[in-house]
Amino acid sequence: MKDKMGNILSSEEISKKVFNRFYSYYLDFKVMLLGLVGYVPFHCFRNFCYRLSGIKIGKGSTIHMGARFFQPKNISIGKDTIIGDHCFLDGRDSLKIGDHVAIASQVLIYNSQHDVHSDDFKPVEKPVEIGDYCFIGARVIILPGVKIGRGAVVGSGAVVTKDIPEMTVVGGVPAREIKKRGVSKLKYRLGRARLFQ
Repeated sequence: MKDKMGNILSSEEISKKVFNRFYSYYLDFKVMLLGLVGYVPFHCFRNFCYRLSGIKIGKGSTIHMGARFFQPKNISIGKDTIIGDHCFLDGRDSLKIGDHVAIASQVLIYNSQHDVHSDDFKPVEKPVEIGDYCFIGARVIILPGVKIGRGAVVGSGAVVTKDIPEMTVVGGVPAREIKKRGVSKLKYRLGRARLFQ
């Protein structure tokens, strides 16, 4: 038997590929079910199902409707964090979102991409971390390996390709520093999540 590149496979390699294929089917099915759960209009039910799937969600945090995931078990969300509707959270590597974080609608957070300079287009996975008290504007894209420091603000539509220092406001494509946040201490709590959303 040969793989898609024409290489001859040993029986051990064949067994591993078969196992991986069925495990991928299982994960795809699980992600599909979570996608359906994402449209149930009750936060407590969605959070229950998300936790059951392996997502770690802190007290008082919620994920609005329409969220999508890859590999939920690697996703960790702190307390009092609100994630807007139709966000995508990638858990193929570690994704850590801190406490009191506000993530607006349709934000895409990736921690896996393909190496375009590799002859076999291999995947490259790197963790993403979003610190406490961050605000991520609508339709932001965060790429693999990025660390967003405590209290940072990312303007709507930005594409974050590199680390953002604490208390820094960034925007644009690619995201660049605009200014420092005009406050020294952060101690707020986010409002309650919108009902039925």
